[in-house]
Order: sequence, then C-alpha cells, then structure tokens
Amino acid sequence: MHNGTDMTPPPGTSDAVAIELNAVLVALTANQPLVLTLEDGTLLPSGPFATEHPTLQSGVRAWVERQTHHPLGYVEQLYTFADRNRPASDGERRVVSISYLGLTRERLSAGARDPEWRSWYRYFPWEDWRAGPSPLVAQIILPRLAAWAAAAKDPGLRRERRQRIDIQFGDGVANWNEDLVLQRYELLYEAGLVAEATRTAADIVPGMPMRHDHRRILATGIARLRAKIKYRPVFFELMPPAFTLLQLQQAVEALAGRAMHKQNFRRLIDQQGLVEPTGASTSESRGRPAKLFRFRREVVQERAVSGTKLPLSRPL
Repeated sequence: MHNGTDMTPPPGTSDAVAIELNAVLVALTANQPLVLTLEDGTLLPSGPFATEHPTLQSGVRAWVERQTHHPLGYVEQLYTFADRNRPASDGERRVVSISYLGLTRERLSAGARDPEWRSWYRYFPWEDWRAGPSPLVAQIILPRLAAWAAAAKDPGLRRERRQRIDIQFGDGVANWNEDLVLQRYELLYEAGLVAEATRTAADIVPGMPMRHDHRRILATGIARLRAKIKYRPVFFELMPPAFTLLQLQQAVEALAGRAMHKQNFRRLIDQQGLVEPTGASTSESRGRPAKLFRFRREVVQERAVSGTKLPLSRPL
C-alpha cells in the first residue's frame, strides 16, 4: 500500500498521447485572405511531432515543407488543443494538437502534390463584412440560434444562450466584433449548426467543413491575426515589396473582414510612419497613376516592443 497519491490510471484508460503539429499558413491574393489546405481543402498541413525535431517550431516547419513543398516565413504558436474526443488514427491514443500561424508571400513551388490556396471566407462566409453586414447572419444564423436558445427548458440556460448570441453575433446589423471568430464558430458548433457537430444537414449554416478540428484551428488563426493587426503591422509580411496605399488598405480590410474609411486609414498609416514612397508609380493605363510605397522595416522593428497602436477604422 502506498501512502501517497495513487497515480495508476483507471481501468480502460490510457496515458498514451500523440502530439500533432498544425499550420495555419496565410497569404493574400486579389484581396482575398488565403489559407493553404490539403486533401481538397479539408485539412490544414499537419503531422506528428518527431523526436528528431529539436523544437516544436522546427517540427511544424518540417511538416509543412514536406507536405506542401512550401517554405514558412513568419511563424508564431497559436494554441494547444487537447480535447478528449480527439483520438489518434489508431483509436487509442489521445491527440494533443499544437497549432501555429504562418504568414507568407511565397507561392506554391513546382512539384507540390496536393496543396491548394483557398479563401478562408469559404469556411467562414459570415465573417466577411467588407461590403456591409453579412446577410447570412441576419437571415440564417440568428434565426437558427434563436430557435436553439428557445429550445432550452431551463430559463437560466435560455437567458445564458441569448446573452452569448447577442455578444458574439449582435443583431446582424451592428455591434459586430471581428475578433470573435473562434467564439462564434464554437457557439455554432454547440448549437449543432456546423457539419462537424452533426450528421444531419437540415440546419447547417453555409460554410465548408474540415476534418477533425481543423476548422476550429483555422478560426483560432483568423482571430489571432485580426487581433494582432490592430497593434502590430504583421500584414506587411503579406504585401509585395512595393504597393499602393489602396492595395495596403484592401489587404487590411481583407484580413479584418471590415471596410475602412479611406482618409482615416491613410492618416493612421502616416502617423505611424510605417511606409515611405519608392519614387515610382503604377503604370496602369486607366486612371491616374498611383504612387508606390514600401514598408519601413526598421520602424516596425522599433515598434515591435511598444506596438503600433493601429486601430481599425469603422465604416461610415
């Protein structure tokens, strides 16, 4: 008999754990935020952490480059998922998913087998408010969530569900917080309104599903990036070496899913001193040529500590 705590696992349980590394790799093309996917868009680049990897980050870099023939640039760790309902392929071990966010301007190299860039709005169409409030929210999502809340027998639970809906989705017209991507997806999951949560298609809202918990991981990456661009200009990692101020605004709008006031945005960029003119202009045949700018990387290195304090403007 032991005097201390018995650490023996209960019968029928296993302490075996499999560590999986996932990458949310983002690029921007034609004003669309793209994410790199595998197997017809159903998976993010991923693979097990191997003992030969000196660090977790080196492990995720190795798996992404092996699966996609695509180099990773800027990388940061996102989150660790360790839900009990996430078994490994052998059905026995518990999976711990460690996810990473990567930003790149690179394109796919020759010889890549399967990877495909897909707009993240294919997976989360209700998150795109650049042209105004998403009609999906008011016309489809809110009525179905309201029915889900009303179905709760306990008054306290009905009230709690209603409050969560109000906070995360608003009224479908205003009070939209673009940072709550993950909370909104998890609420839809809890309500059984996404394909990953149910086998019936009657009440599923539009949006392409993913296997395992990869759409949840993607939601985490989008939320992190949307929050980050408000205080650190990581969006420059996605820009070409020279760009117009309109292209820069459209890039930030694409990531945030919100339109911005042109003059306010340019005033903020100017106040932060983040760009400088290259001396060249666009050579488009239509309209007045626009000045080209480049990113002042030395300024960003200085502001990496203090933050850029770059808030998103609201549409008029």
